[in-house]
Amino acid sequence: MHAALTIARRELDAYFVSPIAYLVTAAFLVISGFFFSIFLISAQQQPNNDITQVMQGLFNNINVILLFIAPLLTMRLLADEQRSGTIEVLLTSPVRDWEVVLGKFLAALALFLVMLLLTLLYPLFIWRMGGNPDWGPIFGGYLGLTLLAAATLSIGTLASALTENQIVAAVIAFAILLVLWLIGAAGTVWTGAAEVFRALSILERSDNFARGVINLEDIVYYLSLIIGTLFITTRILETRRYS
Repeated sequence: MHAALTIARRELDAYFVSPIAYLVTAAFLVISGFFFSIFLISAQQQPNNDITQVMQGLFNNINVILLFIAPLLTMRLLADEQRSGTIEVLLTSPVRDWEVVLGKFLAALALFLVMLLLTLLYPLFIWRMGGNPDWGPIFGGYLGLTLLAAATLSIGTLASALTENQIVAAVIAFAILLVLWLIGAAGTVWTGAAEVFRALSILERSDNFARGVINLEDIVYYLSLIIGTLFITTRILETRRYS
């Protein structure tokens, strides 16, 4: 575990040496801030002035933003190591494959959590202005975003292990995430399997958390997706070791 944390720290340093961390963080805050402003203005114009809908709307839109951010944050994690040849050095060092995968995944997750932490200014702003936000659904929304981010970033890490090209890795990750995002809609076509499609849909799960509904089933779904994806990534890395 110590080796995984060491790799995570190294990857975090690499993020901030390059402009990607600053550009992605700035874009994320600008877009999320724009949506927050829109939802806040809209809520103030409503007769009931429902502030709870502001954060719910924001969570739903951050869910969509993650479709684009996750591939950007993970595309270089393993693809760049393979392109430059440093993956060989890494794999021949006294570090286990799962520690390499976990370390790189944790670095991407830590960076996103820093970005997400900055959005706490939005509910604090509502509270400071006397809006009296409901903190229960807000906590649920942030928990859902954390689990969704971990799931999408684990998929991005897997995609990065499949290729040496960062752009190809980003495209693969986005394609997989898009399928998992839209698969619930397939139930309207194949009605016999509608429940199965909904069970596989990331969108269905994230919507529950955005409404402040925390189900054990949804948590297990995300954790299973994260662990399963990282396990497959580790197996792929093992093939690099013995190829």
